[in-house]
Amino acid sequence: MTLKIHIDGSAAPYEQVRAQISEQARSGVLPVGYRLPTVRGLAESLGLAANTVAKAYRALESDGVIETRGRNGTFVAAAGSAAERQSASAAQEYVERARRLGLTEAEALAAVRDALRAAYGE
Repeated sequence: MTLKIHIDGSAAPYEQVRAQISEQARSGVLPVGYRLPTVRGLAESLGLAANTVAKAYRALESDGVIETRGRNGTFVAAAGSAAERQSASAAQEYVERARRLGLTEAEALAAVRDALRAAYGE
């Protein structure tokens, strides 16, 4: 696993750790079941505070990218399933709210497209 943190970058260090591990897990560079370094070990190797890495790991676990198995360590989780479930759930919640607000399907879809363009820079 190779991570590069840019302290003077626009993204916070924990977000850089989270984004890079997430991308490497999604792309298969980090295979399912890969054991990640301990929080302290990764923090030391990157020159970051342990709390910074711990925050990234918590976010990754919340996103379903990694899973902690107690004293056995932290591992890359099965790709897709948790993220797909959470995405589908969020989409369902959005649809229900859009209908309650009286939006048409076209208006709701336009709002999603605008949000995606803003998030992905397209």
